[in-house]
Amino acid sequence: MEYFVVKGGNELSGDIEVSGMKNAAVGVIFACLLIEDKIVLENMPDISDVRTSFNILKSMGAKVRYLNKTTVEVDCTRAEGGCAPFEMVRNMRASYYLAGAELGRFGKTHVGCPGGCDFGIRPIDQHIKGFEALGAEVSVEGGYIEGKAGNGRLRGASIYFDRVSVGATMNVLIAATMAEGNTVIENAAREPHVVDLANFLNSCGAKITGAGTDVIKVKGVGTLSGCTYAIIPDMIEAGTYMIAAAATNSRLRITNVIPKHLESISAKLEEMGVQIEEHDDFVVVSRDGKLTKTNIRTLPYPGFPTDMNPQMCTLLCLADGVSYLTESVWDNRFRYIEELRKMGAEIRVDGKTAVIEGNTRFTAAPVRAVDLRAGAAMIIAGLCANGKTTIEDIHHIKRGYDNIVEKLRTVGADIKEINVPESSNYPKAN
Repeated sequence: MEYFVVKGGNELSGDIEVSGMKNAAVGVIFACLLIEDKIVLENMPDISDVRTSFNILKSMGAKVRYLNKTTVEVDCTRAEGGCAPFEMVRNMRASYYLAGAELGRFGKTHVGCPGGCDFGIRPIDQHIKGFEALGAEVSVEGGYIEGKAGNGRLRGASIYFDRVSVGATMNVLIAATMAEGNTVIENAAREPHVVDLANFLNSCGAKITGAGTDVIKVKGVGTLSGCTYAIIPDMIEAGTYMIAAAATNSRLRITNVIPKHLESISAKLEEMGVQIEEHDDFVVVSRDGKLTKTNIRTLPYPGFPTDMNPQMCTLLCLADGVSYLTESVWDNRFRYIEELRKMGAEIRVDGKTAVIEGNTRFTAAPVRAVDLRAGAAMIIAGLCANGKTTIEDIHHIKRGYDNIVEKLRTVGADIKEINVPESSNYPKAN
């Protein structure tokens, strides 16, 4: 059994370096399957989702070699499609990118249905719509995604997504890169990791324009070649540490960031009375007074990100007054609220909106990380709480935060990871 112990009350000070973006890294890793050449990926985060992704490629016959902690050489020349282990695939949501990569390279796919955090129903209908428009026959049966291109190669098409979907945009973009002819993807997601994927593929010889807008155009190519590519910084990790600084009344310098990616987060923090100084590749976050209530609605980029919902909710608990946080992306994002209530938060959920009573004094309690970002929220609450907070199910946190314990300890947090036998007694979350 692994869990975190966080003792609250410490002021944070110093520098925290942000790692590569999880959501960009996993998309790029699976896109490597398209390329029969060596690729060097830099600024890779050391997280379980990345390690699982590389292990999936290795199980398919790819060669994966770590050159250092954040740099990895990948060679998918001899990789084979349709053989990714089901148990690996079901452990992470982003494994569905294998379907687009296999269709793009082999003209067929056989991939287990993905797993990941449980936010209720997360359909892949838009992915399938895109694949079918590109000429594939696709079915989902027996826990597997099955697909086959009619003549062995996908063909370009015009695709309009019924709703904005980051996963579908990236998956169809991967599939269309080597399709015959031209593809136009409309109502595409605009997130930075969509742009990063397109930039990576273009570095390998793809012909993609419009990434970062709602219309992406792809001119299919016959082959791709290797390259060296650095993953962009993780804006959600950066935002998490920004909120940690605000919540603990501290000052942190957060480095290796792209400030433009943080604009929606910075804007809300400034609205609450937090000071943000933006520089070329770092931000300084500080607070020395009361937090002001505010209202937030999560939206696709460039709106306020759903992956910052739990962390921001924790901060709103400390603000002066009643705040409203509306979730418009995932149906089941508020499962973490019961954990915050254990620590003294007064929050009620009305449909898709959390009504948050401010001026909370968090009290330490045994809690769970019910998902990746909820786990980060529990850490933030623990940093503010009176006493020692124990956080279970930390495997969720490790899926997306590179070395979070050591990074926080470096800036003064009292946090540690404990490993004990299953039979041992320790405070358990109910």
